[in-house]
Parts: sequence; structure tokens; C-alpha cells
Amino acid sequence: MKWGDARRSNNVGSAGGGGGGGFKLGIGGVAVVIVLSLLTGRNPLEMLGLLSQMDPGTQTTEETQAPPADDPTVDFVRAIVGETEDVWGGLFQAQGQAYQPPRLILFSGRVQTACGGASSATGPFYCPGDRQVYLDTSFFDEMRQRLGGGGDFANAYVIAHEVGHHVQTLTGAAQAVDAARERGQEVSGDNGLLVRQELQADCYAGVWAHVAEQRHHWLEAGDIESALNTATAIGDDRLQQQSRGTVVPDTFTHGTSKQRVSWFRKGFDSGQPGDCDTFKAARL
Repeated sequence: MKWGDARRSNNVGSAGGGGGGGFKLGIGGVAVVIVLSLLTGRNPLEMLGLLSQMDPGTQTTEETQAPPADDPTVDFVRAIVGETEDVWGGLFQAQGQAYQPPRLILFSGRVQTACGGASSATGPFYCPGDRQVYLDTSFFDEMRQRLGGGGDFANAYVIAHEVGHHVQTLTGAAQAVDAARERGQEVSGDNGLLVRQELQADCYAGVWAHVAEQRHHWLEAGDIESALNTATAIGDDRLQQQSRGTVVPDTFTHGTSKQRVSWFRKGFDSGQPGDCDTFKAARL
């Protein structure tokens, strides 16, 4: 992936006081927490946040600062975030709307957010409470070494997926899911609102990739496959099979590997956000 020509975003910061020696789980521990969250019907981020808050070193406030300018990983993140800003800015403008970009916060070990405390075990996530994306870039190494994904375009897909959740906040889709949960509606399961929300974010990541490719012609051989391998690696069915040896569709929150690949592909093939309405889709 030839990302060097992308505009660097100024909306990337670094969380102060995070430290690298605090609460931390490996990929195996993440899988266990994910399964527990599926069984209990709780948000994996919420459970991981609670575990992070049990660490006495967790900060209760978080200051952000400029990340190191000479770090190549930071440069990559700023380039991808800049491209999400330009792509979604253009797409929103075409609809007569103004795009309000999120801020991406880099952290190491642990971080405090408006959604609660979280550790690097959480993986990349979006917090609607402060409209910020949080990323410990060590996740890229974990993804390459243990999850069967990795590579620049796969890493870009991960960032674009989280930005897709921000787009859902701007359009009101995220609030509709929250409202359904507050009414007591069951939102998990293989046909539930949580799965539809995650698959739409995958589709939005595909839309971003389509438009960005038209703008830069930066994809190389194997890039698409690396992103699809990553989507496959983080499907509910695969994670459950790896962690507990069985698959329980009633507890899905993100969609199967096949669904995640399919909806990313749908967005990438069309480049149209309107094709990503997973909430109205009869079949996922």
C-alpha cells in the first residue's frame, strides 16, 4: 500500500500518563473476555474497561499531547486518518452536510475515556461519548503475529472501521441501537442490531477504501487479501471456535467471518454509503 502521498491529519494525539506497564491482556485473554461478554450479553469494551479500572495504576483523567513526529507508525496513522477525513468530508458534502471528523488517540497500556477505562487488550475502539477513536498500535503486531491478519492496508481497514462507527454517530444509527438497548430490546445475536451495526462499519470501511483507491491508486497486489484475512480473523464464529471450541450464534455481536468479508466487499465494490444499510437488509 503506497500511502505516502496521503495528507497527514492534525486530529491525532497521544494519551499522556498511560504507561506501558499497567493492566494488559494477550490475545488469548481478549478472546476469553469476548466470550464472557457474549454469554452475559454485555459490551466487550465495557467488560475490558472494568478490568482496566481494577488496575490501581489506571488514570482517572487523561491529557493528550502531540505524538512523536518521527515515528513511522504514527506517520502511517496520521496519513490514514487524514484520508478518512478527506473521503468522508467529500461524501458528506455531496449530501449537503458537513463532516465533523473524530480525533484519534494513541495510547500504550491503558487509557481513560468518556466510555470508561480501557486497556490495550480492548483493541482499537471508538467511544461515542467523546467522539474519539482509541488505538494502541501494538494491536497491529498482535494482529499480524496471532490473528492471521496484518499489513498496511489491513491496518488501515481497522482504523477505517472505527471511523465508520463515528459516521454512525453522526448519522444517528448508533443512537438508534443504544435506544433499542435501553428499551430492553435484545440487540445481540446473529441477526441482531449489534451485528448489523458492526457490519455497517465494515461496509463503511470498504466505501472508504474504494474512494481512497480512486484518489491515490495506492493499493498493491495482496492488499485486498490482507484486509479480508483480517476481517475473517475477527469474525464472531472464528473467535468463539478458537476460544471455546463451539459457536453460539445467539451471542454474536460482530458477525461471522463470511459476513464481515461480504459487507467490506460490498462497500469496496460500490463506493456508495447508501449500499451499507445493514439495518434494512433482509439477509446479512
